[in-house]
Amino acid sequence: MSTLPVIAAVDGSDDSLRALEWALDAARRRSAPLRVVHVRQYAHWAQPEVLAAGPADPQDDPVLDSVRTHLESRTGQPHTQYVGLEGAPSAVLPELGASAQLLVLGSRGRGGFASLLLGSNGMAAARDAECPVVVVRRGGREVHGGPSGGLGSRVVVGLKVDGPDEATLEFAFAEAARRGARLQVVAAYPWPAQPWMMPGEMPPPVVDQDVIEDEARVLAEGFLAPYRERHPDVPAEPLAAAGDAAGHLVAASRDADLVVVGRHRRHLLAPARMMGSVTHAVLLHAASPVAVVPPAPPKD
Repeated sequence: MSTLPVIAAVDGSDDSLRALEWALDAARRRSAPLRVVHVRQYAHWAQPEVLAAGPADPQDDPVLDSVRTHLESRTGQPHTQYVGLEGAPSAVLPELGASAQLLVLGSRGRGGFASLLLGSNGMAAARDAECPVVVVRRGGREVHGGPSGGLGSRVVVGLKVDGPDEATLEFAFAEAARRGARLQVVAAYPWPAQPWMMPGEMPPPVVDQDVIEDEARVLAEGFLAPYRERHPDVPAEPLAAAGDAAGHLVAASRDADLVVVGRHRRHLLAPARMMGSVTHAVLLHAASPVAVVPPAPPKD
């Protein structure tokens, strides 16, 4: 079992305290240590690009003092370390992923604009961190569409039937196993079909949507088979859904424990890390916590 910690990023905001509670539970489920990190933002007049991020004194940090007080009466708490850092949070937080098995933060930190659904620090961490990043939303967000998730714990994962990512599926199955939850696998397929035609070409024959949906379901079942073997106690329910993948995942987030989405793999024409439009939309609009999983390394 990995000894890497679960990291909770805190800044004194209510959102970061919600993230702290989620991270505390995640550390317990993983039998992992918890590392509570506060990154002190440079003064507004400073130039972060010419200042190196460095350690601050965790004993002289009112945010960390408040967290200690918040947790001091808890029982069964994992080994907890408090770390103060100085720098630009949007740069420092993603770097923490290199020494963590999970990075957890709130959807918006102290000082964020009330109209923003996800702060810049959360967006940067989800895009750039080397480990999975969980963004914990504040409660009360309503989403519309889709059936009720039903009773019991439920984890939702998005599956690309034309190119599933192993790391995303493995993370979702493992998280469902830790929670004793069922896994809802949303496999969206494009509909209506819009084929490209050159001038003068005959339109292709009409495609039956039921056929496309059945193919998507069969593909999903095939991709899920090896994960079901490794996690036999996790009921996995594939849902073939027409149209907008982000919309289906957001709808499925209602009453879910967690929604798991993948991050785009780097390639030659896009060497920078990218989240993708579906992941971006889910981060902005889901009602539940969202885990963004970096892609599995390419096989040799």
